[in-house]
Amino acid sequence: MSISKNTLSFLSKLKQHNNKVWFDENRSSYVEAKTDIISFFDALLPQLRKFDKQIEPELSADKCVFRIFRDVRFSANKTPYKSNMGAAINPGGKKAAVPGYYVHIEPGNSFVAGGSYLPQAVDLTKYRQEIDYNFDEFNAIIRNNTFKKFFGILDQEHKLARPPKGYTADNPAMDYLKLKSFIAFRNFTDKEVLAPNFDKQVIATCNAMFPLMQFLRRSLD
Repeated sequence: MSISKNTLSFLSKLKQHNNKVWFDENRSSYVEAKTDIISFFDALLPQLRKFDKQIEPELSADKCVFRIFRDVRFSANKTPYKSNMGAAINPGGKKAAVPGYYVHIEPGNSFVAGGSYLPQAVDLTKYRQEIDYNFDEFNAIIRNNTFKKFFGILDQEHKLARPPKGYTADNPAMDYLKLKSFIAFRNFTDKEVLAPNFDKQVIATCNAMFPLMQFLRRSLD
């Protein structure tokens, strides 16, 4: 199953004409794109549940897909709409602060990511503690050949320059303890997004990051 070419076309045009007048004139195209995205994720969820049993059977795509309308109240960017569509597939849905998967559809910038992005301080402390206590296990996950094939290394954005409080510089896990997010990340080209096996590629990507997901979720127990 793929994302429709019309969906990428709509998002491309929306990026060029990001205003309410154009959006209202093309609302039918938006509804078509949204329906396409919802259908894609509704078909994806049962495949995810085959290996991730924490994704609830009652979780549906509408609880995972983000609104296209931007919250501009506290942003310097006042464009009213996002030029992408995406879904966070977590136990409990997109609003749950639980490590999960994120699928981002945007012309020229589609990707699948998973893990925990800029968690609250209390959760970040738990992740770091779990990595410190069980570094051999965590290191085996990150250095697994399948993981490296799909993701290379964990995302390095927001990495601290110095060791976090409570840890010494000689800690063998220091490269990971400095992270403020724990995210595996894989890009997809437009051609791949439009290919009939895109859903299978997304599932394979999520499956490859599942051991990381299990480790992070366990940290919060």
